[in-house]
Amino acid sequence: MARPGLATRLYQGEANLNIVGRRKLWFTIAAALLAVSIGSFLIRGFELGIEFAGGTSFTVPASTAQGEITQDEARDAVERAVQSVDPDAEIGAAQQVGNGDDASYTVRAPALTAAEAEEVKAALVEDLGVSADEVSDNQVSSAWGDAVTEKAILGLVIFLVLVVAYLIVRFEWRMAVAALASLLFDLVMTAGVYSLVGFEVTPSTVIGFLTILGYSLYDVVVVFDKVQENTRGITAGSTRTYAEATNLAVNQTLMRSLNTGLVALLPVGGLLFIGAGFLGAGTLKDLGLVLFVGMGFGVISSIVFAAPVLSALKDQEPKIKAHNARVLARRAQRSSDVAPKAERARAANATASDEVSVLAGGSTPRPGARPAAKRNTTNRGGGGAGNRPGGKRR
Repeated sequence: MARPGLATRLYQGEANLNIVGRRKLWFTIAAALLAVSIGSFLIRGFELGIEFAGGTSFTVPASTAQGEITQDEARDAVERAVQSVDPDAEIGAAQQVGNGDDASYTVRAPALTAAEAEEVKAALVEDLGVSADEVSDNQVSSAWGDAVTEKAILGLVIFLVLVVAYLIVRFEWRMAVAALASLLFDLVMTAGVYSLVGFEVTPSTVIGFLTILGYSLYDVVVVFDKVQENTRGITAGSTRTYAEATNLAVNQTLMRSLNTGLVALLPVGGLLFIGAGFLGAGTLKDLGLVLFVGMGFGVISSIVFAAPVLSALKDQEPKIKAHNARVLARRAQRSSDVAPKAERARAANATASDEVSVLAGGSTPRPGARPAAKRNTTNRGGGGAGNRPGGKRR
């Protein structure tokens, strides 16, 4: 019978991928990625949106009587107008809002006074050839962003406390620590992507961060539930170590994790690429981007990070350590017993072959004996010296 393919074995949980056994490799990769992310936090920082950094944003139409205005043209026009009143001002990138005839561009600038904002709007009206009511400004204080940040941090702390308490009650404290480590890994990696690429952090981004925590927790709980099922009573005489039982649980839930992640990423990808890319909904871009990145890391970490962390913690538990030692000792004993049995079987087979050869009329040569000399059968009629060349006859 042909062996089932990899896809079939994955669905049946029989692929036997050694994921937990390579935990040192996963920990090394995770440590390198975390180092890059934290280094980006310290060196590059974050591109804070106007809600957090404060400032003035200007909105201009994407089309005028003279024709269409591109994003670069809108940004350049705002930059010229703002720098006419503040030469040192730095302007952010233009973001498209809406689509079609209702499309417009929003450009962020540093905080300006009301008088300076009016001067900028007048310069934009003249530069772009639009009416005054088509150009608007919005003053945002950084205090509002500070309040949002404080509430987000408070919500994050409450969420993590409740998660740890639930996991301790539902499983045990080591599983709670492993799940918490996986959640923090997802957060740091998602924030690292934002810092490295320069995505703007907005209130929608904060909402997305809190959302991916719940998703990552769900996937980890699914894996840990199977781990608990496989390791229940493992010290009573199982033939697997705790790491091997954990690895079996990861293989058994692998396709479920991948399918769940794919199903979750498809609508988020539609939100990001269709809603923000094609329809030009800028607010959807901020929310869809953090969900897409965070959920992707959540699927990966639940497979190659959370379970290996749990296995490393459990291997330090005295009774699990003793159980692993017993399993490995029995396995080594069985391996040592197999070799003499195989040697005796080979010897028995060799003896049987020799006996069959003797019964068939052959002979069994002694070890080290030389082959018998071939008898000379010529000149059988006269023997002796007379048959030897040059011999004398008596």
